[in-house]
Amino acid sequence: MEIKNKYVTIKNSINGAPKESDFEIKVENVSLIIESESESKDVVVKNLFVSIDPYHINRMKSQSSSQGTISFATAITPGECIDSYGVGRVLFSRRTDFKKGDLVAGLLTWGEYSIVKEGSLLNKLDPNVGFPLSYHVGIFGFSGLSAYAGFFEVCKPKPGERVFVSAASGSIGHLVGQYAKLLGCYVVGSVGSQEKVNFLQERLGFDDAFNYKQETDLKLALKRCFPQGIDVYFDNVGGRMLEAAVANMNIFGRVAVCGVISEYTNATTRAAPEMLDIVYKRITIKGFLAADFMNMYAEILSKTVEYVKDGKLKTAEDISRGVESIPSAFIGLFNGENIGKKIVKVADE
Repeated sequence: MEIKNKYVTIKNSINGAPKESDFEIKVENVSLIIESESESKDVVVKNLFVSIDPYHINRMKSQSSSQGTISFATAITPGECIDSYGVGRVLFSRRTDFKKGDLVAGLLTWGEYSIVKEGSLLNKLDPNVGFPLSYHVGIFGFSGLSAYAGFFEVCKPKPGERVFVSAASGSIGHLVGQYAKLLGCYVVGSVGSQEKVNFLQERLGFDDAFNYKQETDLKLALKRCFPQGIDVYFDNVGGRMLEAAVANMNIFGRVAVCGVISEYTNATTRAAPEMLDIVYKRITIKGFLAADFMNMYAEILSKTVEYVKDGKLKTAEDISRGVESIPSAFIGLFNGENIGKKIVKVADE
């Protein structure tokens, strides 16, 4: 038996800001039954929720230094399915660890169905966990892992320290700020609208927040927010914000570089922090990937679930509906349209 699979792909490589005309919706036939004589360990999954993440733009480029570093960052071939983290339900499997009807999370695709090869990331979900399935794409997925591991394992924060988070209302930033508050830190976030400023202060409890679009001098803005300097900077932006943060860092300050979204689509915004500050203040700047901490995922997930159950950690989601909405959802990331984790709901549960 075969079904039609609608999926999103790129027409050609994208070397600037993405636009609707860069994408197309294609349809392919997917077999729901793998022939009995086949030894295939493929798992056929009906996609329910898929993650929309800005790092995919680097995979869509004709060339990016990131593409040869890790399997999750490999180049996307025009016309092919785009793999992405997601949640789905198993339709067919010959593997003993998955059966029809199982809820799973792992490396799926921007489409209605996914064929997950043996060895690809795929984990069974507990259907009785008591949270929306979408949480497994965001706060219980790679976004949550990046936030927790990046803050606690990379930044090595201490209670009472002063923490700055850029893109603080995004999928990762809004979690990092809350973790910092739970630890007893002073936390400031930068965002791109007054609505987002209000979100950070009124809903999440940030000590302060500012709209970077209304600031003429980012260094002075951070000096105003941090008169005693910054101890920890969680960077999701790069560019001029990183330069401004380094200028305001304290001695032995730490910077965790999770993403540089301001640089993904504009080659003229490359960060050039003052190297003398880095040397004489002995500042540590370290990049990291969620994949670096997969060995800690179970432990971090357990802690995150408890924080959410206890009401200590809130999450925000921006959910669009249908495969057709994926291109606009992705483009919206680079225009700052989302608050919280951007997700597309592909199908009903």
